[in-house]
Amino acid sequence: MTTTTITEARAVAAARERVDGAAWGALAGELDEHGCALTQRLLDPEQCRELAALYEREELFRTTVDMGRHRFGSGQYRYFTHDLPDVVAGLRAALYPHLLTVARDWYARLGRPAPWPDTLEEWLEMCHAAGQDRSAQIMLRYGQGDWNALHRDVFGDMVFPLQVVIGLDAYGTDYTGGEFLLVEQRPRAQSRGTTSVLAQGHGLVFTTRDRPVRTKRGWSAGPVRHGVSTVRSGRRRALGLVFHDAS
Repeated sequence: MTTTTITEARAVAAARERVDGAAWGALAGELDEHGCALTQRLLDPEQCRELAALYEREELFRTTVDMGRHRFGSGQYRYFTHDLPDVVAGLRAALYPHLLTVARDWYARLGRPAPWPDTLEEWLEMCHAAGQDRSAQIMLRYGQGDWNALHRDVFGDMVFPLQVVIGLDAYGTDYTGGEFLLVEQRPRAQSRGTTSVLAQGHGLVFTTRDRPVRTKRGWSAGPVRHGVSTVRSGRRRALGLVFHDAS
C-alpha cells in the first residue's frame, strides 16, 4: 500500500466517522419541518481545498454544463465519471443508510412503496437496470454574478427523495451571497422559501422532488425545488451527492 493510498483511506475513514457521528434524529426532525437540514462538518478545510482543486482535472468528469447556455442560471458544473474520488464515494456510501431511514418513513406517510434496498450498491444496480446508468455526482462552480435557477434533480423514474450538497469554500471569506434556496409549494397555500448558508465542509440534506406535508386530510406530497441565489463576490464551489444515477 502506497503512502497516498494510506492517506486516502484515512480521509475516507474520517469522513465516515463524521457522518455516523451526526445527530441524525435531530436532522430528521429538521427535514420534517423544513425540507432541509444542515449537518455538522463532514470535511475539513484541507479536504475541501483538495476536492475543489479536482474541478480543473477534466479527465475526472464525464461532461461539463454551461448553465447560461442552457438557461439554468449562470455558472458551470461538471458530472463526475463513475470512477469517483475515494472521499466522494465514501461520503455517499456513509450517508445512504442514514438517509434511507428518513426516505422510507416519508414514503410510508405518503402511502407509497419504498423501492430502496438496504445498500447503495443494490439500489444503483436497480437504477442501471432501468436505464439510469450515468453518474449524477456533481461539482458546481459559481463566480461573481452567477446563480442557479430553481429546479429538481430528477433524472428518470428511479428517484431517491433526499440529496446532499457540501460547501467547499468559506462563506463570507471566499465568497458572499450564493445562499442555498429551497422553495416548497404548499397545498392550497402560497409557496414557502427557505435560505441556508453553506459553511465550508458542512453538508445540507434537502428534498429532491417532494416531501410529506401534513394537511387536514392527512399527508400530502409537497413539491420542492432548489437553487442558489446570486453570488455577490468571490467564488463558490460545492460538491453535490445524488443517490440515484441519471439516464
